[in-house]
Amino acid sequence: MKPSTAAPSRAVIYVRISQDRTGAHLGVDRQREDCEALAERNGWEVVEVYVDNDVSAYSGKPRKHYRQMLADLELGTATIVIAWHTDRLHRSPTELEQYINLCERRGVTTQTVQAGSLDLSTSGGRLVARMLGNVARHESEHKGERVARARMQKARAGQWTGGLRPFGWGVPTGETTKKIDKATGEEVDAPVLDMTKLVPEEAAALEAGTDMILAGGSVKGWARWLADKGLTSTVGKPITHNAARDLLLRPRNAGIAVHRGEEVGRGLWAPAVPEPKFRALVAVLTDPNRVTTTGSEVKWLGSLIYRCGRPECTATVRCTKVGGSRQPSYRCQDNHGGGRNAAVLDAYIQDLIIERLSKPDAVDLLEPAPDGVNAGALQMESEAIRRRLTDLAGMFGSGQISMAQFTEGSDVARAQLEGVTAQLARAAVKDPLVGLVGMKDVRAAWEACELGRQRTVLRALLEVVLHPPRQGRMPDGGYFDYDAIETRWKR
Repeated sequence: MKPSTAAPSRAVIYVRISQDRTGAHLGVDRQREDCEALAERNGWEVVEVYVDNDVSAYSGKPRKHYRQMLADLELGTATIVIAWHTDRLHRSPTELEQYINLCERRGVTTQTVQAGSLDLSTSGGRLVARMLGNVARHESEHKGERVARARMQKARAGQWTGGLRPFGWGVPTGETTKKIDKATGEEVDAPVLDMTKLVPEEAAALEAGTDMILAGGSVKGWARWLADKGLTSTVGKPITHNAARDLLLRPRNAGIAVHRGEEVGRGLWAPAVPEPKFRALVAVLTDPNRVTTTGSEVKWLGSLIYRCGRPECTATVRCTKVGGSRQPSYRCQDNHGGGRNAAVLDAYIQDLIIERLSKPDAVDLLEPAPDGVNAGALQMESEAIRRRLTDLAGMFGSGQISMAQFTEGSDVARAQLEGVTAQLARAAVKDPLVGLVGMKDVRAAWEACELGRQRTVLRALLEVVLHPPRQGRMPDGGYFDYDAIETRWKR
């Protein structure tokens, strides 16, 4: 009898591990070795190995190399898929059905180290695959529930629940732990961090940002301030406008523990910002009437603040360059013409503001603090309402109250909490003139303010209306018509 000269069956290997905490790829390496041994015992030729490391099939995140394997199978690369277990291939019923359809079309069989052979061309084989998939799905969901409960318990206890080091916390304890550098694969010593202690420079930045917003500054201004100080995120990236806003709005800043977006109690870490300040900041940044700018960044003091003085026009002006003009000019957004030199106009308005704030009676411009606001009592009331919300959630979860009772009680508590938060905001928000009035050198203090703060002072203190200017040379010898600028003090 002549020996068989038939070519060996072509196979591909797929290996995956959902959590590689060390980065050493030990899990996928072990799977690969077992799969290669199975191929060798059966005389199969392995033409490709696909590896997805630290990627969960259950999470729904894209698996790059799994998708590549499917595309190659469609092209006829192989007729056998080898995996360590079926749950390495799929933990999603939808994904499994797509795989079954492909295998039926291309005559692909599945061989596993742990679960044996799966013939997806038969109803029995498909039934077994679906049963194994459902078991794997159940295991993933059960594990997810355990992890979620553990995180919730930690959050309620005020403990650190893990993840990236949060900006503001994480002081080295002097101890180290072994860690695999994913870039090099080498084992290195990593410092153990105490997540209850503040990193001084970052904590000071959080408080400075909070104070900046409460004094009328902008998130963009704080983001620029961070960049000027050389401060980055905890992974070394520049802090963008959106990231800066998210940093300021974290309840963690005030020592508040959160689980799935809900406040669940006090954290064991040191707060970077007093809670009344934090509540006030949240009220300011989430106020739907807050004046913000869209599109390109505002670079001029009066842009969208100064008003056009044409009869019956209520539009504000914007700084642009049009025609043959070499200098930026303020022009009406309704295109009434007659641009005003932006640099000259802004300098004039700034001089007016600085002169007024430098006068001995400038202290009279400060708005009085809200009468009858007891911040301490409001804080205690706020905490009591939040405890009531937590208790309601616990009673509903244990079946002591109905959904209707839970909803009604929560709605009442949240309405009360909104009122208390608004009162706390009144107590904590600063008059934008604070820090300028009474200063020895008002001009230096003004120039130290970021543009957003200066624009807030302008809005609070002065109304500027630009009437049509006269043409030609003015009596002072220049060409700028100061008499066409109408100013009205608001205080």
